[in-house]
Amino acid sequence: MFKNNVLERSEAALQQSDSPQLVWSEADARSGQEQVTARAPLRQKDPVAAPDASQASQEQPPSGKRRRNGPLHRRPVVSAIGAVLFASMLGAGYVYLDNAEHFQSTDDAFIAARQSALAPKISGYITAVPVTDNQHVVAGDIIARIDERDYRIALEQAEAQVAAARASIANIDAQLDVQQAQIAANQAQVDQAQAALVFAEQQAARYEHLEQTGYGTVQNAQQYSSQLRQQQAALASAQATLKLAQRQLESLKAQRNSAVANLAQTEAQRDQAKLNLTYTAVTAAQPGRVVNLGAAPGQFAQPGTNLTMFVPDQIWVTANFKEIQLDRIRPGEAVTLQIDAYPGRTIPGHVDSIQPGSGTAFSLLPAQNATGNYVKIVQRVPVKIVMDNPPADVALGPGMSVVPTVRINPAPSFLERLRKFI
Repeated sequence: MFKNNVLERSEAALQQSDSPQLVWSEADARSGQEQVTARAPLRQKDPVAAPDASQASQEQPPSGKRRRNGPLHRRPVVSAIGAVLFASMLGAGYVYLDNAEHFQSTDDAFIAARQSALAPKISGYITAVPVTDNQHVVAGDIIARIDERDYRIALEQAEAQVAAARASIANIDAQLDVQQAQIAANQAQVDQAQAALVFAEQQAARYEHLEQTGYGTVQNAQQYSSQLRQQQAALASAQATLKLAQRQLESLKAQRNSAVANLAQTEAQRDQAKLNLTYTAVTAAQPGRVVNLGAAPGQFAQPGTNLTMFVPDQIWVTANFKEIQLDRIRPGEAVTLQIDAYPGRTIPGHVDSIQPGSGTAFSLLPAQNATGNYVKIVQRVPVKIVMDNPPADVALGPGMSVVPTVRINPAPSFLERLRKFI
């Protein structure tokens, strides 16, 4: 039974395949081993296929009109697309090189400004904050108010001290006038004493001569001699009184100088009180915007306390160009600015100045290339760009990203010439 099954499977396999197949022999079937036959049955000719081959040979075109089998003809669409892409690449390369000859650009650029913190100069409780966050103010606008009652009282006290100092000067001036009159009176007394002394000297000499000649008495001579000494003493007393009045005049003048100095001091204190009163209003020194407002009514402010940040209207762009891009960048050249926050909008400007040194040279920890291994790195140099007409309808502030494009060749580029014809 096993032999019959093997023979039937071998015959079926030979009939279904034209290629070499496996044949089972009777002896091998008994032993269960397979043998591979190297001879295949001959392929029978199909009578139907012959006419088709002859017909194909008759329909084959001549060799001159035979269809070409090159890659451009086998895939014409792919070839056309490749040609268009290749031409586009060539055009894009030309446009890029032409643009590089006319412009220099960088994306390492940001808006900069000299922002500062607003702080009071005096201490006190904040009574009002008439501004809000991001509000635009002009020079002189009030940012915050501090309670002014203490400083107004101090001003009144200073003004009272000034008035007292002026009254003291006026009093001393009156005393000077009195002293001048006293000096004049004392001078008159001195003159009177001198006149009396001259008369007493004459009288004493006369009666002394009479007493010596025998025509006068000794009593009269002694009397007029005593009067002479009295007049000399009176003159000395008058002169001493005059000197005392003069010394008092000098003392009053010194007191007046002291009073004048005191007046100047009180006036300075009054002016300081006025300044302190004006310091109760924290104002903007220039046009700008209030940013990061931290002041609130009722808050106690100390001198130097940060009430808010202030960003002035005067802003510019700091563009960090590579040092290899600075060859043809000069101050005054036109710049086109594109701000990332407002895409599709360009702002004209110009190069204001170029920093004389790289950014790392002025950093907190500058590079020390003389130590360790050195690897050359292209440095970046800050370039200051000023906006010609800053837009007023959008908010621009420090730190915003900008893409500046500096024109280094005044001649129009290929794209600019192309736009004129489109």
